[in-house]
Amino acid sequence: QLYRAAMPHAGHEILRRWAAAMPRGGFVVTSNVDGHFLNAGFPPQCVVEQHGSIHRLQCSIPCSVHTWEAPPLDLQIDLDRLEARGELPLCPRCGAIARPNILMFNDPAWIPDATQRQSHAFDFWLASTRGQRLLVIEIGAGTAIPTIRRIGERAAERPRTTLVRINPQDMEEDEG
Repeated sequence: QLYRAAMPHAGHEILRRWAAAMPRGGFVVTSNVDGHFLNAGFPPQCVVEQHGSIHRLQCSIPCSVHTWEAPPLDLQIDLDRLEARGELPLCPRCGAIARPNILMFNDPAWIPDATQRQSHAFDFWLASTRGQRLLVIEIGAGTAIPTIRRIGERAAERPRTTLVRINPQDMEEDEG
């Protein structure tokens, strides 16, 4: 509920404007599951939600690879007992409890289909920028989970590419 209530900040809008001003546009690859880049107006076809989204649901079993848009939920959480009160979302195919389509640690039940489609779109876009100057701005990726750092580093191996790494929590210099 906290993720759903949070709103994108001014930085999201600045990045959206910068991307829109580029000859080939821009692309966002995020490990955040909150949907802020989409809420800030980035085109859905230009966003990779690397670890999924709280705005999509999947079957908790899962009975299929089907995911769907999450309706607004009115759950009250009893923090003392760690229980949700209210109507839990159900899988439309088998009736099992639905869960957010987000990747947890060691999560073999996560359905990656949406993220894989988004990643293919990113790869296609990135290929379309070959020979062009490219700026990769990495913000807040940290070092604990290197997924986003590796994507930026891979892109920065290309000629005419600059990687700007902004990580206020991880001040150590990286090699190179």
